[in-house]
Amino acid sequence: MSNTVVLDVDGTLVDTNYHHTVAWLRAFRGAGITVPGWKVHRSIGMGGDKLVAAVAGDLVERSHGDELRDAWERRFDEVLDEIQPFEGAHRLIRAATDLGLDVVLASSGKRKHIEHYLDLLDPGDIAWTSSDDVDGSKPEPDLIQVALEKANATRAVVIGDSVWDCEAAGRAGLPSIGLLTGGFGEDELLGRGASAVYPDLDRLRAELNDLPFAAATEPGA
Repeated sequence: MSNTVVLDVDGTLVDTNYHHTVAWLRAFRGAGITVPGWKVHRSIGMGGDKLVAAVAGDLVERSHGDELRDAWERRFDEVLDEIQPFEGAHRLIRAATDLGLDVVLASSGKRKHIEHYLDLLDPGDIAWTSSDDVDGSKPEPDLIQVALEKANATRAVVIGDSVWDCEAAGRAGLPSIGLLTGGFGEDELLGRGASAVYPDLDRLRAELNDLPFAAATEPGA
């Protein structure tokens, strides 16, 4: 029976959360909408289809949602070349595969961005998802379920940096591991269901043998 590591990408393997925050702030301000930076950062990790309403309310989503998402994409593309993997990202993926674990990347990011990150990470021949593959983004479990299907997984654990990763894992019936790399606190990640929290990828890599794999739950079960 195979064990699968479902890895988030943004904020977990690549250092993007603050780039996303600035890109969203510039998108909002370009539309004449002022929102606090902390609130934007606290929403990074959920999909853009949910972030506008979470940050600025349903009225702004209805009147400006698509416009803001388009503006965010343009602003984020401007800083894409600045983004770097976290220290230990490639080592983590390599160590997991060397242990015989299956690895699949599950990201709410756009396909073109994930393809850019793959060039940076050089993860080898592993499965991956993007927001293009699903209708509902995190904290909905859709991305995780698609990732499990792509990896033909029977037992899995989800690793991510945000409370939205932990919540999505819980909705999929899977355990989660949190990382502090995205700016969420240890207590927050544990409070949303993380089994353990690590400060960085190398610390997690040293304890891959202790990951709490569990049987994947069928959608709707």
